Amino acid sequence: MSSIPGDPDEELVAAAQRAGEGDSRAFEKLVRRHQEQVVTNCRYLTRASGDAEDLAQEVFVKAFFAIPRFERRSSFKSWLQRIKVNHCLNFIKKSGGRTFVDVADPVVASNPEMSVEPRAERLTESVEHRERIGHVLDAMNDTLRIPLIMRDMDELPYQEIADALGIGLSATKMRIKRAREEFRRLFDDMGESVAAAGGAEDDAKEAGAP
Repeated sequence: MSSIPGDPDEELVAAAQRAGEGDSRAFEKLVRRHQEQVVTNCRYLTRASGDAEDLAQEVFVKAFFAIPRFERRSSFKSWLQRIKVNHCLNFIKKSGGRTFVDVADPVVASNPEMSVEPRAERLTESVEHRERIGHVLDAMNDTLRIPLIMRDMDELPYQEIADALGIGLSATKMRIKRAREEFRRLFDDMGESVAAAGGAEDDAKEAGAP
């Protein structure tokens, strides 16, 4: 059986696969390690705040029954992310009847820049930015938000994202490029709005001071 060197979950995965029927202790430790991130990403992907915890629980249930067949050719985190993405995409399609069609602009898609791997840009998950990130992602449409999360949060390969969404590779790269641009613009605009509101509040306090 394969393994990934340096995978922090390796021992727990091995223990979970060795565990007898009814022994879920090792898997429960894996759940505790990844639960917060899975819940957060379920919310970001689906924009269904009220369903995020239920979706995450369903993801872990699927993972629990599938872990005996997990060949450990990738990290547990990557494997779990794929289960989560597929589950959330199915939820989106069932709840909204959405389909993901190829709407690539031929001019943009044929640009040489789109045929090479762009520099990875990871969404900041620091505590002070988390709330703003959530608001920005909520403001983005599904066409851009979903591939952005799959690439920059889940770190999935472009081809895998294209296959999951049922669109071409060029369209996938184009959407992620556009999504990064829109994310940065909305994130910066929201930061300016917050700063302006804070300044106005300070001015009001100073004006009312004796």
